This record gives sequence, C-alpha cells and structure tokens, in this order.
Amino acid sequence: MSGTELARAYWADVVRPILERDLPDVPRAAGRLGTGSDVLGLDDYTSRDHDWGLRLTLLVPADRTGEVDELLAAALPAVYQGRPTAFPLTWDPAVRHRIEVATPDGFVRSRTGLDVGAGPTVPGWLSLTGQSVLEITAGPVFEDTAGRITALRERLAWYPHDVWLHVLAADWTRVGQELPFVGRTGQRGDDLGSRLIAARLVTALVRLGFLLERRWPPYPTWAGTLFGRLPVASAVHPHVGAALASPTWQVRDAALRAACEALHERQRAVGLPTLDGPACEDFYDRPFTGLRDGVAGTLRGAITDPQVRALSHRGGIEQWVDDVGTLTDEDLRGRLAQVLVDGRARAVGPAPVGLVRPSGGQG
Repeated sequence: MSGTELARAYWADVVRPILERDLPDVPRAAGRLGTGSDVLGLDDYTSRDHDWGLRLTLLVPADRTGEVDELLAAALPAVYQGRPTAFPLTWDPAVRHRIEVATPDGFVRSRTGLDVGAGPTVPGWLSLTGQSVLEITAGPVFEDTAGRITALRERLAWYPHDVWLHVLAADWTRVGQELPFVGRTGQRGDDLGSRLIAARLVTALVRLGFLLERRWPPYPTWAGTLFGRLPVASAVHPHVGAALASPTWQVRDAALRAACEALHERQRAVGLPTLDGPACEDFYDRPFTGLRDGVAGTLRGAITDPQVRALSHRGGIEQWVDDVGTLTDEDLRGRLAQVLVDGRARAVGPAPVGLVRPSGGQG
C-alpha cells in the first residue's frame, strides 16, 4: 500500500467517522498534502524508514482548529493497519498524531508565504519554488466540503503567462552565459571544469523542460524521475544523459547543443515564441557551441506586463539561489524576491551573507 492509499483508508475508516460523530457541523477538507515522497506518488519500501505512515492534512475554519486537534488526540486509536497513529518526525521528536490541522489559507501560506486567496503578486510568483507548490497541489484531496483548498490549488496551477515567459527567458539566458565554456575549459585540459559547467547547464535544461510542459519541478531527489515522465523527455533525456557521461568535451558540447535544439523545438511546438532556425550557433571562431542571442530575447519581447518587462534576467528564486536552507524558508524567499523586483536592499535589510556580486570577466 502506498502512502496515499494508506492515508485515504485512514481517512475513510478512522478519521472521517470520528468527525461525523462528534463534529458533523465543521466544514472540512482532507487529503495527503505537504511533505513526503508519497505526496508525489513516489514512495517505496525505503521511504518507510522515517516520516512515513498515518499522515493527513485536515483543513477546517480557524475557530475550530484547536477543537478538532484535541478531539483527534483523544479519539484516535493507538494503531491502524498495524501502524501507530502517533509517532515522531525528523523535525518534531514528539510522539503525537500526525494529522496536520490547519485552515486552508494558513496551510497554503505555511508552504508559500503568500496570501494566495488575494492573488499572488509578481514578487510572490517569483518567490515560489516548485516543491513549495507541489506540497499544496500534488497530493490527493479526499474531501473538500467548502471548496476552499480546491480553489487555492487551482490558483497555483501555473504562472501567469507573462511570468511564465520571464522565467523561461531567465533559464535560456543562464544557458547562453555558460554554454561555450564547456568547450573552452575542455580545450585547456580542464576536464573537471568542463564537467562541472556541463552539470550546471543540465540543471538549467532540465528545469526548462519542466517549464515548457507547465509542470512544477520537485526538489532534486525526484527531479530526474519526474522529468523522465514529461512529453519533452524523450527528445532531451538522451542528450543531457550523454552530456553528463561523455568522456570528452567535444562529445559533451555536441550533446548539450542537441538538448538545446530539442527544447527550442518543443518551445515552438507548444506555441511559444522562438527564433526561426536553430537555437545554437558556433561561438565566434572557436570550436564551441554558443546560444543565439535572440533565444531569450524573443520570449522577453512577447511580455506585455510592464512590471514583468522591467525585471532583470534572473527569473524566479530557485533560478538564482540553490541553498536548501533559503529555498525552504518561505519568508526569506519572499523578501529576496521583493529585492529582485524592486532592487531596494532595504526591503530585506542587510544583504544576506554570501549574496555578493561576482567580480572579474568571463574568458
């Protein structure tokens, strides 16, 4: 039984009957949302060694959360289907039931930092990570009597069109900045440097695949698995795999070029702006691949929202920050995204340690 199957049975057999008996008047939504590989439908036997078991999200009005939580603590059986209903989690060692009782808006805010009901602003959209949204939208909802969490999930289904164009352009820009250096480092005999740059580029290209298919990317553990299920994967996966495994920089360079072309073609197929002809070209007179200048520019040129048009090329928060602690802190993400939009350091106070402007040229 998968984690979501277990959660559905737990809800139907145990939790829902308790609420129907003792608090039938409370509007509610129940599902398996939040953290955990089972929310993504990817749990297996190994997943069961920690933070896996009888977990649910139960969403009720704000004035009933305490009452519902106390009822469950008193009324739940000790065991269901051979598993304890109370157990510790890695971030909370207390032995207690693991039904997260919250309000719909409060639950969404705890993952995103946003008042999604009011409609995310441009900085709000840019502060989201794919994983933060998937913790709300990926798992099954078993019941939603008020419809609130269903509406919030629909609102977070995908970026507004102009923000989508912006984040796509940001990843193409990142690819264009470093693509020629796979060959340049290799030509100088620095195979490790060439591989490091290739790996960075593969990360951006995989994210482009998710963006083109309008799918939120998960945290890195599952990015390759879910990328492999995208429609674009059959055209791109062999090339990014070859770029990571190739024994020479020449093969690596050619594989990355092929991956770029496949993604550019997919961009055309889904109806987004593209250049006429290929995405790549030779980098000046050097035997390396470069990205044509207009690949990102043609996307930016289609943006009509003045606020989005005025943004820098950096895109969303996880396109320019890869620190796990930052990406899992919804409050800090929001403050950094505001800086990204308005350019005013006073929006977050002192600059966070490590966020410094790089110096030097690109040779």
